[in-house]
Amino acid sequence: MADTVTQLLLERAEDDNPAIIYDDRRWTWREYIAEATRWASATIGSAGASEATGDIAGASEATGDIAGASEATGDAAATRSMHVGALLGNTPEMLIALAAGALGGYVTVGVNNTRRGQALAADIARADCRILLVDAQHRPLLDGLDLPGVQVFDVDGDEWRSRTTQAGELVPYSVPGPMDPFMLIFTSGTSGNPKPVRFAHMMIPFAGPPLVQKFGITSDDVCYLSMPLFHSAVLLGGYCVALVAGAAIVPAQFSASTFVDDLRRYGATYVHYVGKALAYVLATPEKPDDADIPLRAAFGNEATDRDLNEFSRRFGCAMWDGYGSTELAVIITREPGTPAGSIGKGFPGVAVYNSKTLTECPRAKFDQNGALANADEAVGEIVNTSGGGLFTGYHNDDTATAERLHDGMYWSGDLAYVDDDGWFYLAGRTGDWMRVDGENMAAGPVERVLLRLPQINRVAVYAVPDEHVGDAVMAAIVLGDNDSLSPKEFEEFLADQPDLSPKAWPRYVRINSDLPTTATNKILKRELKDEGASAADGELWIRPARSRTYEVAGG
Repeated sequence: MADTVTQLLLERAEDDNPAIIYDDRRWTWREYIAEATRWASATIGSAGASEATGDIAGASEATGDIAGASEATGDAAATRSMHVGALLGNTPEMLIALAAGALGGYVTVGVNNTRRGQALAADIARADCRILLVDAQHRPLLDGLDLPGVQVFDVDGDEWRSRTTQAGELVPYSVPGPMDPFMLIFTSGTSGNPKPVRFAHMMIPFAGPPLVQKFGITSDDVCYLSMPLFHSAVLLGGYCVALVAGAAIVPAQFSASTFVDDLRRYGATYVHYVGKALAYVLATPEKPDDADIPLRAAFGNEATDRDLNEFSRRFGCAMWDGYGSTELAVIITREPGTPAGSIGKGFPGVAVYNSKTLTECPRAKFDQNGALANADEAVGEIVNTSGGGLFTGYHNDDTATAERLHDGMYWSGDLAYVDDDGWFYLAGRTGDWMRVDGENMAAGPVERVLLRLPQINRVAVYAVPDEHVGDAVMAAIVLGDNDSLSPKEFEEFLADQPDLSPKAWPRYVRINSDLPTTATNKILKRELKDEGASAADGELWIRPARSRTYEVAGG
């Protein structure tokens, strides 16, 4: 049984079923793996080149702006780790780069293509990229950046095509084992600078079979993958499914407005989603023929109950949502009977702990209205008491690794509480604690209440400084397309929620057409917090202290 990505790919080397579908282009698995083998040979051969100039191979001029490396040659280059960055879109070239790394026995670095300037350069340096593959779409991102010791190749250029066409027989850089890194994948960066996680080979053959079995995926299926291929979520929820089942892959750029048309156009039967993607799709106007598509199943994480139910109804497909971090040390999945608001039950060893006492938090207690009555003691950090699980650490960052792995446990940075039956409920990130009128409050439960209001499509609750002491609650809201909401309607809604503490009524409400997000559609609360009690380019409502009435700022 295969336990590496390399082995899974080699098992498909003579498979003539469709592997990649992209616009009017098609590759069989045989063709896909053959092309990836050529890329791997060309990449390894390029790493041994006599000079690492840093110029983009195939560019009309070698500007010298992209990398100022004059050394990293000969023996020095041979001692460097073989990390190959992929600054590519959701395209066949990205899929080929992923397979090439596995077949070539080197580590592919998923470079976040939404990063810019020095932040992008820092990511590439932090991951120790020896080679960087870039496509024409993203090549301008490198203009003016200094990337010492990095060879940059334009995969859309003639030089790279010549290298791959003329590549000799592949001699792998190494033969990876199950726990060897297949990729370096950066965390989302919602609470700080992204960190490169060592993503083990075994994760793909570990994650694929349960999904293939649950949804009955076969080589006749078509997997639509529009979440970023440089992130772990789509690898563990989409790429693994196609590779294990031999199903076809449609790499795509996510667009809520073209999502349904794409599914119909490609005959997609399986979809992977992340974060708020479902909310974006559901914000588009419903059409009578939405369910008249071949989609059978969707899998992802961090969707709300409302969005899961509505997406399933609207598009006629089965849904399965789970919880997991980029570090892959904690797994929580929904199962039959999961209560509303819960993310499911944890794998063995998953628990909620008090980070100060290093003890498990008491079970959650609820008042007669269903509100959490003991947040101070029940809310804690999600941990894996068995250790790091499948997390093998951050690359070249022992300090960050130690923040996650200490006292014999893995600490996720996510807050939650657990009821008497073992169901987990997210309460936000560790930075989502709010101290309101002397009471500790978590953002997650407030967000779940606000999402009961049909007009609200997406929401983020967070703390801003109170004018006297502690925190004030702020909510950033995005309404559904063609929906409207007045302060009066919002007040009446809040008053009708018996499980919402008066202290949890937002002091400030901003209404925006969109909110800042990561590449995987997670709302960047740190950016919202930095903006304070403002509405940016939207509308701000303010509720004076001890009042239940909202006023439009500047109105």
